[in-house]
Amino acid sequence: MTMGRAGPPGALPADSKLPQVVVASLGNEYRRDDGAGQIVAACAVDRVTGVRDLGPRVDPLDLLGVWDGSDLAIVIDATRGGGAPGEVQVVDLATENEHPGATSTHGISLSGVLRLARAVGRAPARVVVVGIEGDDFGKGKGLSPAVAAAVPAAVRKVVELIEEAQRCA
Repeated sequence: MTMGRAGPPGALPADSKLPQVVVASLGNEYRRDDGAGQIVAACAVDRVTGVRDLGPRVDPLDLLGVWDGSDLAIVIDATRGGGAPGEVQVVDLATENEHPGATSTHGISLSGVLRLARAVGRAPARVVVVGIEGDDFGKGKGLSPAVAAAVPAAVRKVVELIEEAQRCA
């Protein structure tokens, strides 16, 4: 989505009163439920304006340099935290250093990347993770039934977070 000017898709003019919100998904669409974030992000960004879609990322380190200076970064990812498959969780990384009980399939955790970004003065003001508890991380495309059923709830949560940030601006 563009806003009628040159620059990254969804980017706002520098004088915009809306907060700079970015959305990114983590995961690999060829590892079944690990591709859930990509689907949720694409659906959510289609429902709102004034948001920059950073696109799918395989590793949290890929966020460095692209989320810099944003007011809110929403990261969508499949999780392995021991919850029920399809459970949607929201974690504000300003209030929690690590998602309790969850592990990442990535080399460095998102919290670790956020600490690094803060150390070099390039972190977003706020980072919120919307996670969907995965069930099947095997090879192949397509989500498990529980994760597919959770996609609409995760999309609604992402849209709510964006709209809340825009209302509070």
